[in-house]
Amino acid sequence: MTEHVQVNTRFRPRRLRQNIAIRQLVEEIQVSSNDLVQPLFILPGNSDPTEVSSMPGIFRRDLQDTLKECEQLLKLGIKAIAPFPQIDSSFKTAEGLHAVEDGCFLYEALSTIKKEFPELIVFSDLALDPYTTHGHDGLLGEDGTVLNDETVNLLSQMALKVAETGVDFVAPSDMMDGRVGAIRDLLDQSNFINTGILSYCVKYNSAFYGPFRDAVGSKMKSGYVDKGTYQMNPANIRDILREVKLDESEGADILMVKPAGAYLDVIKEVSNCSDLPISAYQVSGEYAQLYAAHMNGWLDLESCVRESLLGIKRAGAQLILTYFAKSFASGKFG
Repeated sequence: MTEHVQVNTRFRPRRLRQNIAIRQLVEEIQVSSNDLVQPLFILPGNSDPTEVSSMPGIFRRDLQDTLKECEQLLKLGIKAIAPFPQIDSSFKTAEGLHAVEDGCFLYEALSTIKKEFPELIVFSDLALDPYTTHGHDGLLGEDGTVLNDETVNLLSQMALKVAETGVDFVAPSDMMDGRVGAIRDLLDQSNFINTGILSYCVKYNSAFYGPFRDAVGSKMKSGYVDKGTYQMNPANIRDILREVKLDESEGADILMVKPAGAYLDVIKEVSNCSDLPISAYQVSGEYAQLYAAHMNGWLDLESCVRESLLGIKRAGAQLILTYFAKSFASGKFG
C-alpha cells in the first residue's frame, strides 16, 4: 500500500483555474480587434486578387478590391491597416525616385482609402526597397554602401507626399540614423503637425522577412540582400536603448519592434524603457511558419495564432501588426 502523503491544502492555485468563467475573470492580458493592424498588399491597375504563394490566404489586390477589403475589416472591428505597394519593375531604378513621383499609384490609393473610409487608421510605410532595383531600403554609393543622409532626404520627401494623402501615420521602416527627426521637422514645417510617426525603432536584420519580399516584389533574383549595415544585429539587445532614446527625442509617437515572435524579450525591454506606445510586427515568416504547420496537420492554427498574439501583447505591445488580424476578428482560420 502506498504511503499517504500529506498535502498542504491551504494554498491551491488551481482554485482560480477550475473553470473557464473563473479563468476569464482573473485573466491579466486580453487581445482584441482594437489591438490589431492588418497589413495589405496593393497592386496598380485593375486585376483579380493574386495569392502570395509563400503566404497562403494573403492576397495582393488592386485598389477596388482593397477598398472592399477595408470595408470588410471595419465591419469586423479592425480599425487600422498598413498598406504596402507592389511596384511594377519598369518603375524601379537604383535611385528609387518613383517613391516621390506624382504618378506613383500608391498616393492615389492612400488618398482614396482615406476619402472612402476616414475612420480607418492608415499606417503608411516609408522605405525604398519596393522602388529600387537592388532591393535595399536606401540609396547606394558607388562602392555599394547604403548612404544614410541621402536616403533620409528622400524618405523625408516621401513622408510629405504620403502625409498629403491624409494618412494618420507615416512609418519609416528603413533604420537610417536621424530619419525620424528629419521627417518630423519637414512635416511640421509643412503644417502636417497631426500626422503621426510610427517608427520602426528596433528592426532586426531577420531571416523572417522572406515572404514579405515575395509579396512586394523586392526579393532579388541574385538571392539574399544583406541589410546588416543598417538593420540591427539579432544577437544584440543593448543597442535598443540608444535607438529608443534617439527616436523619442526626435519626435516618434509610437515605437515598433520587428519581428515579434523571436524578440519578445526585446518588446519587454522597449516597453520597460519608454513611455511611448509600443507596437510589434508579427512578420510574414511568422505567418508562413504557423500556416505551413497548420496545412501539414501539425498544429491547430487558431489556438496557435491566439496564443502567439497573447504572448506579444503580454510582452508589452499595445498594438500588433499581424496578417492574422482579419482571421482573429472573424474567427475564421485556415
